[in-house]
Amino acid sequence: MKIGIVGWGVEGQSAYRYFGPEQEYLIVNEQPFADPTPQNPRVKLQFLDKDRGYGVHGSLEDLSYLDGIENCDKIVYTPTAFFALRQKFGIDKEFWAKATTAQSIFFEEVRTKNIIGVTGTKGKGTTSTLIAKMLEAQGQTVHLGGNIGRSVLDFLNDVRPPDWVVLELSNFQLKNLTYSPHIGVCLIIAPEHLDWHPDVADYIEAKANLFKYQKPDDIAVYFANDDGSKKMALASPGKKVPYFAPPGAYIRDDGIIAVGETEVMPKTEVKLLGEHNLQNICAALTAVFEAVGERDPSGIVRNSGIPRGQSSGASRVNAAGGSTWIDKAKQVLSSFGGLEHRLELVRELQGVKYYDDSFATTPDAAIVALKAFKAPKVIILGGSDKGLNLEPLADEVVRSDVRHAVVIGDTADKITRLLNDRGFTSVTTGLEKMPEIVAAARRLAQPGDVVLLSTGCASFGLFKDYKDRGNLFKQAVLELS
Repeated sequence: MKIGIVGWGVEGQSAYRYFGPEQEYLIVNEQPFADPTPQNPRVKLQFLDKDRGYGVHGSLEDLSYLDGIENCDKIVYTPTAFFALRQKFGIDKEFWAKATTAQSIFFEEVRTKNIIGVTGTKGKGTTSTLIAKMLEAQGQTVHLGGNIGRSVLDFLNDVRPPDWVVLELSNFQLKNLTYSPHIGVCLIIAPEHLDWHPDVADYIEAKANLFKYQKPDDIAVYFANDDGSKKMALASPGKKVPYFAPPGAYIRDDGIIAVGETEVMPKTEVKLLGEHNLQNICAALTAVFEAVGERDPSGIVRNSGIPRGQSSGASRVNAAGGSTWIDKAKQVLSSFGGLEHRLELVRELQGVKYYDDSFATTPDAAIVALKAFKAPKVIILGGSDKGLNLEPLADEVVRSDVRHAVVIGDTADKITRLLNDRGFTSVTTGLEKMPEIVAAARRLAQPGDVVLLSTGCASFGLFKDYKDRGNLFKQAVLELS
């Protein structure tokens, strides 16, 4: 069999490993291969000889790198290549009958129905990880992957029928997917990746595939306070469960996290930083309850937490004498401090705390980060322009006790102008290297302040990606003396 692989990233490389070196391959890439390629005479490589730079692009003028891919028996494409393929091959039924993605192969071949998929604009990685950790705490075998960690094809053959699979699913991965998980979780929705999607409607339509192909016995978990998430859940024919409101997990007025009528723990005892993470926690708790929690015949949660009014520290056991599922979930929530580059404390130096929130590549994410800290802040903003509205971010800077803004990247002029229009003039621009950016922030900060890398923009231009930006920030901070 001759297999075509479009895109040599995480998923393209996993497709090669999955099908094995004995097949014949045509591997095509938009630009020269940055990662090692197979040293195999049965593999032909094809690419454009011009480096396009970093970032995800919605269209290409030169599609010659795709020539001949249609002659392969099976074509596995990286989801970000969808629009390029459609531009090249249109609606050619013969081509698309052979074209597939790692996600589609996974859903077709996986040996378990216990699949939880998580999407949303922000919080997917944290929520997916929390779900996986909570299920593991119940003694379940769990496989975590998708847009986080491993490609699904790297663990497909390891999944057994009783296992649970937790998938973080991006808009790219959902774009042309015709399968939905047993439990879908949709977090808050905000416009993003408009440099790839033709419009917001296309972005939302892609996300809605999380629920669109569910069956009546499947479950759609949605954010009760977000209209976009609610509307997406309507695409599901299955059971619809809100979170951040009963009967899903929510925060009571007294600050207790609860599921239905059952208390879990005070919100002050969770380790994750930021009010936004309370949403992610409630989403994860709701999904895990739907997966393994218990109800009595009337639908009330049982054997799963603290009876209302009982101390959160009290010992609780189920009828079999073991800890309840919420006891296990509480252990996770009190110990899990978050993922890398998500409000990650790097160090405290001379009374100033330095936080890496490089994952905040949208204005909404940076706004959330600003709200997470009451202390005065020196914030690092800016990057490449994804066509998103930056005015709400400028408004939040003015409201959020920001001492100074260090503004970088292609959006620097735009952000500076928006801040100046609002009377905020404590702005530094013109810096490009992370050591000088961090050094400037240090000079501007005072004891008790927070220095926050939460740019609200993509990293491309100055950095390879958000991970590169975050790693360079941490390196520069750790080198301060």
